[in-house]
Amino acid sequence: MNIKFTDAIKHLIIINVIVFIAPQLLKLDFTNILALHFPKNEHFGIWQYVTHMFMHGSFAHILFNMYGLWAFGTPLEQMWGKKKFLFFYFSAGLGAGLIYTLVNYYQFNGIYELFINAGLNPDDILSILKKGSTNDARVVNAITQEQFNKISMLYSTPAVGASGAVYGVLVAFGLYFKDAKLALIFFPVPIAAKYFIPIMILGDLFFGMTKYSVGNVAHFAHIGGALIGFLIAWYWKKNQFKTN
Repeated sequence: MNIKFTDAIKHLIIINVIVFIAPQLLKLDFTNILALHFPKNEHFGIWQYVTHMFMHGSFAHILFNMYGLWAFGTPLEQMWGKKKFLFFYFSAGLGAGLIYTLVNYYQFNGIYELFINAGLNPDDILSILKKGSTNDARVVNAITQEQFNKISMLYSTPAVGASGAVYGVLVAFGLYFKDAKLALIFFPVPIAAKYFIPIMILGDLFFGMTKYSVGNVAHFAHIGGALIGFLIAWYWKKNQFKTN
């Protein structure tokens, strides 16, 4: 089997692998610096919209993302070239992070207002969220335990992974190679990309808007990357035969 790595994808995979392995070898944790934190969290930094794309939580996480990047990104880089592919990849990743933050901000503020209405000031609220628990009677009376768990998770749980950017790559692949047959490991039935990819995105939308998500998955980052990827790829495809 001849496995070919185009330049951009080869370098992206190498950087991802280094960032995954180095902290383990050095016995250091770069999560507070490189992972994407909620903007009100003390560890938030604007650079994290880029750096979080190179961090992964487990071997399976990085394996699936890098496989997806290679499998679906290779024909795109061959078609677009290195510079155009990198622009696309980082645009999808940045879009994923921004949309993920906006959705989290909307969910956070809905519960945050309940704190304010209960008479707590912003400093008190952030102090409570840093502790992750409270016995303050105002909080107990203002929100449910479920709501407190939700806002605590939004505040304290950082996002890591290239999934958002890879979803952008996946959508672009589907636009250009719509009849290519794809399959999931746990559902190994080949389905044309034009059907397979929308089903995956609808699944993320469903799990992101309900309580049925399995594990800590940033579904709206996937949707954000897919949306930005679709818009860019659709525009390029539509205008590929036009001249300046």
